[in-house]
Amino acid sequence: MLKVYTNADINRDLIKNYKIAIIGFGSQGYGQAMNLRDSGGNIVIGVRPEGASDIKARDYGFKTMPIEDAAEWADIIQILIPDEIQAKVYKEQIAQHLCEGKYLMFSHGFNIHYGLINPPEGVNVIMVAPKAPGHTVRSEYTAGRGVPSLVAVQKDFSGNSLDVALSYAAAIGSGETGILETSFREETETDLFGEQAVLCGGCSALIKAGFDTLVEAGYSPYMAYFEVCHELKLIVDLIYQGGISDMHYSISNNAEYGDLTRGKFLIDEDVKSKMKKILDDIQNGKYATEFMQEMNGGSRNFKKLREESENHQIEKIGKELRSIFNWSKEGKLVDRSKN
Repeated sequence: MLKVYTNADINRDLIKNYKIAIIGFGSQGYGQAMNLRDSGGNIVIGVRPEGASDIKARDYGFKTMPIEDAAEWADIIQILIPDEIQAKVYKEQIAQHLCEGKYLMFSHGFNIHYGLINPPEGVNVIMVAPKAPGHTVRSEYTAGRGVPSLVAVQKDFSGNSLDVALSYAAAIGSGETGILETSFREETETDLFGEQAVLCGGCSALIKAGFDTLVEAGYSPYMAYFEVCHELKLIVDLIYQGGISDMHYSISNNAEYGDLTRGKFLIDEDVKSKMKKILDDIQNGKYATEFMQEMNGGSRNFKKLREESENHQIEKIGKELRSIFNWSKEGKLVDRSKN
């Protein structure tokens, strides 16, 4: 039976016994640090002195330190910098400050699972992975709720690594909703697959393809945006709250019939075979190697693809419509100048 941990199962005060260094102050660093502080955690932010993250963290009232000093000071080192630079930063600024009994923590298992970081014996290696962007981790906490988290233990030298991970997860709000135990391998491979095949890669490509199909057929790009992009949130909210069944219950018979008859025509066995290829590349490490080579080689292709995506017509139409209508002007999760 699936075990779901909630606040009632967790020693929520345990995390207060440890000094925690949050390495990085991006989306997850911001969300987790803010919630930990509000839960009574003893934390510092490890960043590059006078860098943008250092300035942002201090603007939010946090004590900051150079990464190596934060790693030396802390009992728990939570690495929340981008995957592609974790191994380099670990080797140059963190590894020499590890000693028996410390906890090395991650929110994604990528570098541990693919062997890019190999902690020494005597160091506890754990993961707390909120299943939401850091800005949502924060907004749900302030609303008195929380986002679900995954926890995993790779090495348990001290014998209480799961308890520490659960206490940390509760401190960032996940005990309000639920915490599941997994492994570094399972979290890494399923997370990458979900992002690439469905949530990000699959979804954004589907939206753009639908938009292009309508515009190329002569329809207004504004109408196309509403039909294939704006309304997606309404459908996803229904699925989020009650599954595909509740979504079907809420939409018209016409829409449901179109779903059940045309969806399988579009997402056919050929698409599923491509999904299996994506998963194979994740499982055998091919994707991880490609990603790290791209990041370490100047990211030329990545930057080109990002620029092409940002210059797609749907982005220009969406920006124009969002400036006119009020649906996105309040409660905005991401403010690039502040978090």
